[in-house]
Amino acid sequence: MTKIYAIANQKGGVGKTTTCVNLAASLVATKKRVLLVDLDPQGNATMGSGVNKNDVEKSIYDVLTERESITDCLVLSESGKYQVLPANGDLTAAEVEMLALDNKERRLQNALHQVRDQFDYILIDCPPSLNMLTLNALTACDGVIIAMQCEYYALEGLSALVGTINQIQKLLNPNLKIEGLLRTMYDPRNSLTNDVSAQLQQHFGDRLYRTCIPRNVRLAEAPSFGMPVLAFDRQSKGAIAYLALAGEILRRNESSGKTAAAAETI
Repeated sequence: MTKIYAIANQKGGVGKTTTCVNLAASLVATKKRVLLVDLDPQGNATMGSGVNKNDVEKSIYDVLTERESITDCLVLSESGKYQVLPANGDLTAAEVEMLALDNKERRLQNALHQVRDQFDYILIDCPPSLNMLTLNALTACDGVIIAMQCEYYALEGLSALVGTINQIQKLLNPNLKIEGLLRTMYDPRNSLTNDVSAQLQQHFGDRLYRTCIPRNVRLAEAPSFGMPVLAFDRQSKGAIAYLALAGEILRRNESSGKTAAAAETI
């Protein structure tokens, strides 16, 4: 079954786009079919995948406003070997236009339904705010991967995001859940990092991924070359960490699949 994950956090600069691009490439490395949906008007996930947002003729803007079908808007990332639904500045206009449209919070869900069976994983890069675009992502996905730094203010933002997820679960998407929390830019030498990490472990338990993404120069350099770090420097700590994250996600899904299958036989 296809898994759709939104990579979300209303706080900017926490590694959402980095995670989306590099997790997509790492899942491809495990022979999975992957679609990356760029839902941020900044188009960083598009550019980081080696697709020039300024040259894109058809984008997610056209999909959300139903000017084009989703299949006509997909572009292959040559460096990552996954499909991209690109975004650029046009997406800002889409958010305004959608306010006047019917069924506005389900536009992305309806579009992804058309291609869902073509992929094993669909990853949605959310904008750093809880707006109509993020609402579309949370309505369309099966689970949310929360990327966050282990710092004091991150905990305050996390409680607001969890509250939003719970509201959307009640009103729009009963299957929505927090798939996992990912610690990014992780530095175990920092005592605050360890304190916040311990609090996350206490509150979220198994939903906190064991894999941590370290601060890594090669990880920061890769987007400027339009590449996931796996294509840029496969031996870097960043590449190894995202491969480990992909493996952890696959094992979780395999385990939950076996549990569900066992429950059906009882």
